Amino acid sequence: MRTLSFILSVVWLAASSIFLSCTGEFKDINTDQSGITDEDMKIDFNNLGIPLDIIQQGIYFNYDFGKGKNWPYQLMQNLNADMFSGYMHDYKPHNGGSSNSDYNLQDGWNGTDWGYTYAYIMPQIKKLEDSTRVAYPSVYAVTKILKVEVMHRISDIYGPVVYTHFANEEEEYCPDTQQEAYAAFFSDLAEAIEILHKYVDNGNRGPDISDFDILLDGDPRSWIRFANSLRMRLAVRIAMADPVKAKEEFMRSFRDRAGVFEQPSECVKVSTRNGYQNPLGEINRVWGEVFMNASMESILVGYGDPRIGVFFEPCMDDVLISDEDGAYTTLELKGRYKGIRQGTCFSHLLYASHSKIHVNQTTEPILMTAAEIWFLRAEAALRGWTVESPEVCYRNGVIASFYQWGIDGADDYLQSDRVGADYVDVLDPANNIEARCKVSPKWEEDASKEVKLEKILTQKWLAVFPEGGEAWAEQRRTGYPRLLPVRFNNSKDGCIDTEVMIRRLNFPADLADTDAPLYEKLVNAFGKPDHAGSRLWWDTGRNF
Repeated sequence: MRTLSFILSVVWLAASSIFLSCTGEFKDINTDQSGITDEDMKIDFNNLGIPLDIIQQGIYFNYDFGKGKNWPYQLMQNLNADMFSGYMHDYKPHNGGSSNSDYNLQDGWNGTDWGYTYAYIMPQIKKLEDSTRVAYPSVYAVTKILKVEVMHRISDIYGPVVYTHFANEEEEYCPDTQQEAYAAFFSDLAEAIEILHKYVDNGNRGPDISDFDILLDGDPRSWIRFANSLRMRLAVRIAMADPVKAKEEFMRSFRDRAGVFEQPSECVKVSTRNGYQNPLGEINRVWGEVFMNASMESILVGYGDPRIGVFFEPCMDDVLISDEDGAYTTLELKGRYKGIRQGTCFSHLLYASHSKIHVNQTTEPILMTAAEIWFLRAEAALRGWTVESPEVCYRNGVIASFYQWGIDGADDYLQSDRVGADYVDVLDPANNIEARCKVSPKWEEDASKEVKLEKILTQKWLAVFPEGGEAWAEQRRTGYPRLLPVRFNNSKDGCIDTEVMIRRLNFPADLADTDAPLYEKLVNAFGKPDHAGSRLWWDTGRNF
């Protein structure tokens, strides 16, 4: 009998042989070329397990498809969203010191989210949808939820996506605008939730997917709560772009009898029990390339936030450096937490002395937490969508985050008046900058709605760590927390405003050559210049 690992290796080796540049002709990646027979797929429910495994790992690409592991994640997330969110920075001066960090965007890096998702993940989603729609409705519903989780991340990076017409040659793979894509996300989540409710209510028995479920526990009720929580996330995301739709979708989850994630222990994360390894941990521990961002230093140190010790490691040693005259100076770093400011175009390796992230290969990657959902509820209450207390939801979010990380002192923290600390670059004083975060953790009932929102989003940003994709999306949507701007802005033709910051990634550059008709349709669907300073549909530039 062929093992699951053997069959997976066949998938990746076969798939790697047909991967075209970044995306290639779009129609070519709608065809299954795995080389696995139908009989292979029937063994031990491999017809369900293999696609589910691919899709779950593909949320941020981390498996060996014949060309190595972990580097796809570095390109897909760590060198863009993880940095642009204000969380992390690499100590190496990539591309001679000028790259994504200073908005000299690297097309070869930034097209990978699009290319890998459409080449590997979406074909598996389509195949699993088609094979389970009738035979295994509960698995079909789970696939729908995963589809939204995968593709909202892609849309939140680029804008328009090929979603409703994926694998539809008659429609010429026509892309959806981001507004259309979000409408489809909500529709798919509603369909999945309805199916799973019926499945639970009727006591139906189907295939046990717990062995294949590396995000939750295989229980359909858990997947309903995940779908409801995901719907809340996406509803709040469009709060200003479409307030009526946003409230409607939020309330559908708020009122659903299965509920949402509330308990601090409830969390969607990628299990490492079956050999899956955290790619961020590999890049951190083995490659040594994941360090604290200066914005993180400013807020965590300024707040005296006790989570700093579980997020990052203090500097290990003092550093001895010499000046041009050969005189030596000792930089007292040992025991301190120090971050790297984005966009300084440094050309040395001395930032290797700074604080590394506290993540290893067996750390389970976090996709969603109960704390995030409490902050969504706090914002919804602030907007008047519910009669909940924004303060109570805010406090619950902070408490849930502290619990999640095993940290005491949430009550004292919530009484703190401390604000962000000025950033001091011990290697180059020219990079010093005043703190931008001027709100404290303490709730102020008489504060303006804008200040309350800034408090909610700043704590949400801390609670979502280290999931840079979600953090970057919410920071762009609201402008909170207030991050430190790049020192040097080398964006093409000045398309990115230094203070407004980067708003998206360009569509993959090679699409214009390899699939010009699709590229033209995407740009038309976007309706704005295809550059990184153009705002997405939900990014309106206002909060109320």
